[in-house]
Amino acid sequence: MSQRQEELEAIAERYQRRADAVPVDRYSLLRPEVWQMWQERQRALLRVLAQKPGSPADWRLAEVGCGAGGNLQEMLRFGFKPEHLQGVELLPERHAAARAVLPEAVRLSLGDASQAEIAPASQDLVLQSTVFSSILSDSVQVALAQAMWNWLKPGGAVLWYDFIVDNPRNADVRGVPIQRVKALFPDARIRWQRVTLAPPLARLVCRLHPSAYTVFNSIPWLRTHVLAVIEKSSS
Repeated sequence: MSQRQEELEAIAERYQRRADAVPVDRYSLLRPEVWQMWQERQRALLRVLAQKPGSPADWRLAEVGCGAGGNLQEMLRFGFKPEHLQGVELLPERHAAARAVLPEAVRLSLGDASQAEIAPASQDLVLQSTVFSSILSDSVQVALAQAMWNWLKPGGAVLWYDFIVDNPRNADVRGVPIQRVKALFPDARIRWQRVTLAPPLARLVCRLHPSAYTVFNSIPWLRTHVLAVIEKSSS
């Protein structure tokens, strides 16, 4: 078995352990810390997209690790056409969940995203959300980053959302600091911002009052994630 295949199987096992250990409602949008994290990220992403020339209806976007389809549903609400969207998911149960909620015109693939049948220079945008922090193999990270970069058209961009610090309570993930992002995409121009109050802290302070999220999130070093735009030169 190759190192890549071993890591892919390990990722599936780690996701299953996480699913077994985490309370069912941990990521429910009805929880005050969750909807505030989600709205903060959504606003930041919309600001990024608003700066891009053209219209969402004309852009093509592929998502790595599309999960149950939530991010692709957001893209539809933002104005993307279903036939211009595609997602790749490693886990069969998540792939099936995405297929159940997304329009048939959205193309979904199951398996290793670094081997996905996506044509080079075919995508305006490539999205990844907390995927790389679940990959503990450096070589697998590199292979996936190279694939994503190859899919981009000149002038296109990777939209990156992930955390930058290690979680001492969860050995199944690791932070991806900005220096690592720069190493994965050495030819890119990268713009980034810190977002998302540290989730354990967010859960704690929102028990006091939902508005406490905004107060604590105003302190930049308490934000554990970055939203990055990783741009490919147009020339």
